[in-house]
Amino acid sequence: MKVIRIKKKALLGQVSDMDLRLLRVFKAVVQCGGMAPAELELNIGISTISRHVKDLEERLGLVLCRRGRGGFALTVDGQIVYQDTLRLLSSVEDFRSRIDGLHDRMTGELHVAVFEKTVTNPSARISKAISYFSDLAPDVTLNFHIEAINEIERGVMDGSYHVGIIPAHRNSVSLTYTDLFGEQMLLYCGTQHPIYSRSHNKLTWTALKTYAFAGLGFHSPNMELTLRAGLSRSATADEQEAIATLILSGRYLGFLPDHYAESFVRNDLMQAILPKQFRYSCRFVSMLRKSPTPSRAGLLFQSCLSKAHSEDEII
Repeated sequence: MKVIRIKKKALLGQVSDMDLRLLRVFKAVVQCGGMAPAELELNIGISTISRHVKDLEERLGLVLCRRGRGGFALTVDGQIVYQDTLRLLSSVEDFRSRIDGLHDRMTGELHVAVFEKTVTNPSARISKAISYFSDLAPDVTLNFHIEAINEIERGVMDGSYHVGIIPAHRNSVSLTYTDLFGEQMLLYCGTQHPIYSRSHNKLTWTALKTYAFAGLGFHSPNMELTLRAGLSRSATADEQEAIATLILSGRYLGFLPDHYAESFVRNDLMQAILPKQFRYSCRFVSMLRKSPTPSRAGLLFQSCLSKAHSEDEII
C-alpha cells in the first residue's frame, strides 16, 4: 500500500528579515548537531531556539527535524532546506558585499558593541580607533552600543553587531578574536562593610566565603572566578555599575576594574581588599563573525582597533 504524505501549506511569501533570522538559527542548530549544543553558538536559551525552529517549520509548512530521546536528526525535507539555506544566506551576503564593492567610498552603517566601563581604562584605545575609522570612512554612520557580554556575543553571531569588544572568557568556533588590551580586577568593600576598618592581612579565599558576594550574573571572567573560588553569590547584576552600587551598600564584596573604582576609593567610599592577593586579570578582545564574511566597514574598524592597540600603530 502506497503511503501518501500530505504536507501543510507553506505560509512563506516574500522572504523577510525574520525569515533570514530563523534560517540562521536553523543553520546553527544543524551545524552544532542539535538545539542544546547550539546554545553557545547562538547565545540564546534552548527554549527560544526550539521556538524559532518551530516558527520556521510553520512558515515553510514542513517538518525539518526530529528531536527527542533518540537525539537530533534532520528529516529528508530538512536536509533539502538546510542545503538551500546555505546557498541563500551565502547569496545574501555576497550581494551585500558586491554592492558595497561598487562604491569608491564606504557608506551605510557600522554597529559596534562594547562591554561597559572601558572608557576609564588607560590601556583601552577604542576612542583612538574610532578616530582612525572616521578619517578613513567618513560616510559610514557609526552606531556605538554598550551591552552585556552575552548580548554582544549573540549580536555579533546573528549580525546585529558588526564588531564586538568584550573580556575574553570563552571561544566560539563561529567567531574570530583579536587581542586588544588588559584590565585588572580588584576585590572591594564599602565603608559600611564589617571588614572595612579591620586588618585584612589574615584574610584568605576560604575566609571570604563567609561574606556575601555580588557578581555578574552571566558567563564571564567574573563568574568563572566566583565559581572557582567558591564565593557565596548573594546578589547578581548585569553590569558593573550595579555591582558598585551593591558594594557601596556595605553588605557585599565584589570585583571591579581598578580604573573604574578609583574615584570611589579616592572619595573614601570603598577600599580594595589585599589587592596583591584578591585580584585577577582579564584581556579584552574584539570579535568578528567568520561567516558570512564581515562587511568592509567591520573589517576596517577591526584594523583600526589593531592599529590603535599596537606599539607601532600600523594598519
